[in-house]
Amino acid sequence: MSARALRVEADGGSRGNPGPAGYGAVVKDADTGQVLAEVAEAIGRATNNVAEYRGLVAGLEAAAGIDPGARVEVRMDSKLVVEQMSGRWQVKHADMKVLAQRAREVLPARQVSYRWVPRAQNSHADRLANEAMDAAAAGRPWQRASGTAAPAAASGPAGGPAGGPAGEERGPRTTLVLVRHASTALTEQRRLSGRYGADPELSERGLREAAAAAASPEVAGADVVVTSTLRRSRQTARAVAAAVGADVVVDPQWDETDFGEWDGLTAAEVVERWPAEHAAWDASPDTPCPGGESLAVVERRVAAARADLLRRWAGRRVVLVGHGDPLRVLLRSALGAGPQLQRRIHLDPASRTLLRYGPDGVAEVLAVNRV
Repeated sequence: MSARALRVEADGGSRGNPGPAGYGAVVKDADTGQVLAEVAEAIGRATNNVAEYRGLVAGLEAAAGIDPGARVEVRMDSKLVVEQMSGRWQVKHADMKVLAQRAREVLPARQVSYRWVPRAQNSHADRLANEAMDAAAAGRPWQRASGTAAPAAASGPAGGPAGGPAGEERGPRTTLVLVRHASTALTEQRRLSGRYGADPELSERGLREAAAAAASPEVAGADVVVTSTLRRSRQTARAVAAAVGADVVVDPQWDETDFGEWDGLTAAEVVERWPAEHAAWDASPDTPCPGGESLAVVERRVAAARADLLRRWAGRRVVLVGHGDPLRVLLRSALGAGPQLQRRIHLDPASRTLLRYGPDGVAEVLAVNRV
């Protein structure tokens, strides 16, 4: 049987070059044109080319999450990115070298081809990128524009919102199964591992944990598996999706906190090197890690991602594979607890936490940290 064919359309841009920047990417079935995934993100201040590369990486990661064995054609209106990724032009800029290498690591080179298209033929990704740039200029996370359709899942019942049975008193309720990613070497050493860090893969222990999570009763019957873009989360998500027969949707809004200069360090090392900064960060959700994100920023993008998820899969059972900070934010929100409890909630690797949302968005907590 020949490999599945997917098409990635990606774009990125900056208002000012550098200036408020964002990217957008869409994954389509190459044969039918069906939209399988949309990703976009406001990335703060960056150049056009960096934003374009970020869109490429996000699109490839979304395609890999749908089918890591697929043949992927990438279409972009950036001649620079297409020529550099095709190997005909050199990548000279330091930031783009890192992003180009990350793009090459997502899927084997033999599975990916690149094609330049005029801007008019890249309108879907261009629209998403412009929404993300608008969000960056406003200092907020990207959210899908109201009135635009959410992408359909590749197959099965997860293709969009669905109502509950006729006459159901409260309307459809959505079950959200939170699965923390399984262990990596950094997890086992209790080191911080953020969204722009080393991006480690699962350890041998982590592979066993992911298999156990995939066989757990909590994930059974899931309609879709949603994951962050980070490797450890995508690996765990693929194990779960294979076991339950669901599609994987990749969304960068569920990525772990950007820990900046603290990435790769233990808590003790952070306190020793940045005592004042750590105390300020611990005391206020508005204080970011040096060179990274604050908890308040993470809370805002999680709130946007949660609202999008509940609209798209209303009444379904959704497995969300993610990271400690975003999952704790969801649990705190369900409990009505403030940021002072963020560091007092423990979620084990590959643990399952169950939330159920009514049509009004009010959540019930059904179980916490099952292992």
